[in-house]
Amino acid sequence: MGGGVDNTEPPSELVDFTETTNLKRLWSESAGGGTDELFIKLTPALLDNRIYVADTDGNIEALNIESGRTIWKNDTDLPVTGGPGADVNMVMVGTSEGEVISLSTEDGKVIWQSTVSSEILSSPRESDDVVVIRTIDGKIFALDAATGERLWVYDRTVPALTLRGTSTPVIANGLVIAGFDGGRVAALDLKTGKLIWEQRVAIARGRSELERMVDIDAKPLILEGTIYLTTFQANVTAMSLESGQILWQRDISSHSELAADGKNLYVTDDRGHIWAIDRFSGSSIWKQEKLQARRVTGPAILGNKIVVGDLEGYLHWLDKDTGYFTARTQISDEPIYSQAITTENMLFAYASDGTLAAYTYLDKDIAVPEQSLVKEKPIEKKSEKISGKSAKEEDEGSFFGAVVDIFTGDPDEDEEEEEVKKEEKKESSKEPASEAKK
Repeated sequence: MGGGVDNTEPPSELVDFTETTNLKRLWSESAGGGTDELFIKLTPALLDNRIYVADTDGNIEALNIESGRTIWKNDTDLPVTGGPGADVNMVMVGTSEGEVISLSTEDGKVIWQSTVSSEILSSPRESDDVVVIRTIDGKIFALDAATGERLWVYDRTVPALTLRGTSTPVIANGLVIAGFDGGRVAALDLKTGKLIWEQRVAIARGRSELERMVDIDAKPLILEGTIYLTTFQANVTAMSLESGQILWQRDISSHSELAADGKNLYVTDDRGHIWAIDRFSGSSIWKQEKLQARRVTGPAILGNKIVVGDLEGYLHWLDKDTGYFTARTQISDEPIYSQAITTENMLFAYASDGTLAAYTYLDKDIAVPEQSLVKEKPIEKKSEKISGKSAKEEDEGSFFGAVVDIFTGDPDEDEEEEEVKKEEKKESSKEPASEAKK
């Protein structure tokens, strides 16, 4: 911001490796104008045999997943910043002006349009005839899926400084699970908005507002009754869906979406390192560091592969068991901000210039050459108490590249006053912290 010297860490050079996977590009299409340079994650939505995409110019498009052929397209001429979300009957997007638009999945015609309190940066979600929207000012709105009429509102104050982004709420078991910028998670009743439980998963620490950011920006992942989520400058957390009880935490700073299979959780941290950790204990399985500072997306799983995108439009394919690189391809010269999405045998990646590409793969019948990886020692399962170790201690030098938003202060900081005072006493005896990256 301004004319200062850019002191962000340069992206690491791409490493050479022996490709052990044959990639097949099924199709590639230009689906609208993308997201330009707004750093917005307009992740496509998959439903049945269609994929829905949106761009910041208001173009919303439905494509056939097998051919990439356009089924319908609607130019709403609205500044779309959130979505799309899709269910059987409608596709939903949100705008920078707080508008929610519902379109028919059949032909793309507008069904209804509603207004909420502020900008929408996440995807609207629908379940049981209720549409749930998260706004940038800390509110969650529930709208009637048939009419767009407001049903209830849940409000939480936003901290003074936050990352540019909001976590998409997830609906499960009649609950809306939402992560907030102050490091808290709430479970709300879908029909009434009543608070069922709330849990703090991260405590703000440090002297500056920048150091005290503990945003939950990525969509929570729910699997077999467990919620997994990431927190910037704090941790990866596993917690009970039923009670909100913390099961384990790892000091890994991240603001990217997660992926999981039957055994492991896959995480991209804010330095571009990709982790595989045991999803029942949080113990490390492997860690791939060769994409450091490449603004890597959250991982996607396709078969026995982990796939991430980066700032130069590359898709990196890794072996799920070892973390070794197996293939690489470039879909665009522009960055990929959104996590790829997958079906059983296809992967779809969306670049910021609007390029949408579909891939599948076949493993080569050769031995996988060993690659250098960081071997992490297994850790003991953490207690339910939030760890006092900050993510900055483990991942010092993290890439802050996201734009920040400024709001009014958070009254909840009063609850943390005693903990912060104790922390500052400890810090005052140490050398002054290094200046944060601009």
